[in-house]
Amino acid sequence: MTVLIFEDETLAADKLHSLLEDVDNSLKVVGVLKSVEDAVLWLRENEHPDLIVSDIRLLDGLSFEIFRQVQVDRPVIFTTAYDQYAIKAFETNSIDYLLKPIQKEKLAASIDKFRRVAGKEQTLHYDQVLKMIESRDKEYKMRFMIRNGNKILAVPVEKIAYFYSQNKLTYIVTHDDKKYPYDQPLEAIDQQLDPKVFFRANRKYVVKFDAICEIHPYFKGRIKINLNPEAEDEVVISSEKTPEFKLWLDQ
Repeated sequence: MTVLIFEDETLAADKLHSLLEDVDNSLKVVGVLKSVEDAVLWLRENEHPDLIVSDIRLLDGLSFEIFRQVQVDRPVIFTTAYDQYAIKAFETNSIDYLLKPIQKEKLAASIDKFRRVAGKEQTLHYDQVLKMIESRDKEYKMRFMIRNGNKILAVPVEKIAYFYSQNKLTYIVTHDDKKYPYDQPLEAIDQQLDPKVFFRANRKYVVKFDAICEIHPYFKGRIKINLNPEAEDEVVISSEKTPEFKLWLDQ
């Protein structure tokens, strides 16, 4: 079995190489690349390996950029120092992930997992992970300033249950069932909210975790959620977005 390593730290690469040999001496490391640029060039000029082990951060950027530039249908084990929350987004889309420092037992388990699914088509969906990683240290909005008659009112995020749009207008609904118009679209609001706490359920609703009071299976693989305070519309999450929603719930 051939293995290609993407790792920009020499000591970490050497350690990983040694661990791979300890786990299975039949594994053959065919290259160690330190940058996105070098990895892209290698993949374009060589036969792809059976398995890629890739750090998320390389010398010149995030390794996800490699898979934007080159079509790769081989499984990937990502290594990272990021916490489990950031990684949950792609647990089901790549073979596995390993938190640094890498432990031999967990590497062995990842290799075993790879062998079990070898030959099956693999698709890397990294955009969601990239978004979560880039926003990990972002500062999120703490309050929303709204016009309430002739007054300006500050509504803390803690008091907000959800946002929704209706007839091209956006509204804030608080936990005590007060509704305020707000002058930004949901697309802009969504970027200002902590993704651990709020979820873009569909094109009309951005909901807060503790505003969800019931979750029901719905037609064709969709999910219906009930909110408190009660929403004016049915809040339905599409079948395409359902896996993302389940990962968000299971933080």
